[in-house]
Amino acid sequence: MKVEVVGKNGFSPSEANKEYAAKKLTKLKEMLPDYEDVTARVVCKVYKTYHKVEVTIPSKNIILRAEVTEADLYAAIDGSIDKLMKQIRRYNDKVKDKLGKPGIKNASVVEEAAEEPKISREKHVDLEPMTAEEALDQMELLGHDFFVYLDKETRKTNVIYLRADGDYAILETEAK
Repeated sequence: MKVEVVGKNGFSPSEANKEYAAKKLTKLKEMLPDYEDVTARVVCKVYKTYHKVEVTIPSKNIILRAEVTEADLYAAIDGSIDKLMKQIRRYNDKVKDKLGKPGIKNASVVEEAAEEPKISREKHVDLEPMTAEEALDQMELLGHDFFVYLDKETRKTNVIYLRADGDYAILETEAK
């Protein structure tokens, strides 16, 4: 696996940071048959009170991605590797259940089964036409970190949400 470690927000990862990330990513070697052919991109961001690590691995069958925020950079790297391993296990279990195939890990590796996420609640939402600013006000009044609304101008369903950096973003839907 080729490992590309980059920094953002004025942070430049040291050689020790890069070596640590590369060493930790070797844990995935037995789980990814195309391990030697993929490139993992590790993005390290430093903020005043925490570190964020984003790891993306475009593998043969799936794109793996993990994002972890911790007080320590090394803990964030460890957490992202744990998340990637869970994703691979879950994917393997789904492929095995649906197709009877072993998934993307080698047959010689036996991993404990990951608990399957489930839908535990459904909620009905009445979409009212409103502007983005009105939707933002509603979201803040409700204390949520996202809000679904019908855009007054376009008459399309949109989602406004709070980003990790404290700003807001809007997902605009588009029918195909």
